[in-house]
Amino acid sequence: MERVFSGVKPTGHLTLGNYLGAVRRWAEVDQHRADALFCIVDLHALTVDHDPGRVRRLSRQAATLLLASGLDPRLCTVFVQSHVDEHARLSYLLECVATDGEMRRMIQYREKAARQRARGGSVRLSLLTYPVLMAADILAYGTDRVPVGDDQTQHVELARDLAARFNQRYGQAFVVPRAAKAGVAARVMNLQDPRSKMGKSDDSGPGIVYLLDEPDVVRRKVMRAVTDSGREVVYDRERRPGVANLLEILAACTGGNPEALSGVYETYGALKKDTAEAVVEVLRPVQDRHRELCADPAYVEGVLRDGAARARGMARPVVDAAYRAIGLLPQVSGDGDGDEGGGSVEGGGGLGALNAAR
Repeated sequence: MERVFSGVKPTGHLTLGNYLGAVRRWAEVDQHRADALFCIVDLHALTVDHDPGRVRRLSRQAATLLLASGLDPRLCTVFVQSHVDEHARLSYLLECVATDGEMRRMIQYREKAARQRARGGSVRLSLLTYPVLMAADILAYGTDRVPVGDDQTQHVELARDLAARFNQRYGQAFVVPRAAKAGVAARVMNLQDPRSKMGKSDDSGPGIVYLLDEPDVVRRKVMRAVTDSGREVVYDRERRPGVANLLEILAACTGGNPEALSGVYETYGALKKDTAEAVVEVLRPVQDRHRELCADPAYVEGVLRDGAARARGMARPVVDAAYRAIGLLPQVSGDGDGDEGGGSVEGGGGLGALNAAR
């Protein structure tokens, strides 16, 4: 069975863009058709200045929202990145294969580093190297397919390059993954700046619909969305980005087609009203289930604990094999050490162990 890996970074509250662009498909499609792993990539949240308590709160909230959105631990693996040591172990090995030039060419690094410097802050080394950690997230599980938006495609390409380079130099250790783009509303835009993505780390609250926004808050944000000059409701991403964004959100919520929907409306007001109600209805079951899960924190903790154990069992043979392939002396297990530490010589590893596990 094909293996799928994807993750969400706890740097902000999850948004409508996260849900329509990724999470809903994970729940409705990926967990049913693949051996799917979904990860709260909390280590990635440390690449910029952060509040430790907030990272913990957002990590728990993200996990709860993934479950509320329909991820079923009986069908997929839901876990927290930092609970599985193999991510960090493999990341260093891949740093020894990656180059400085590759890191500095990454678009997100250049953009984020520029923003940090413009604010007078320093740029953490981890911001430069985090694409390697992302590659480790993917390669540790023998991932076949990575569902991503356009802004993350470059990172999957890096993972592909590092996997192929490692395999060529040291022997077949990794599956070379491929990126898979979603369809309509894969990139929901900010309601106040329709040429920018609706990002959870964005400071522009009025333009972002969060998954836990109350219905009246959702309606207010959508009704105040920036539209375009003119009065005609036309689907044109380049010349009418505001209206196109609303049409795509409405289409994603109702299962329609944005171009066809454009012919239904004569005014921006009517389009906004229907879009707002469609968003409220899409979020209602997620919010209801979220409230139920918050009342049962032990269940969420159990899901994350079991998910980490399952993920560890998948990743450890692959990472152990990579350690051996690159030339590191295997750790001799004894008195149970092999069950807890990394690098045990027991259990085989690499693509052979990975295929056997499937």
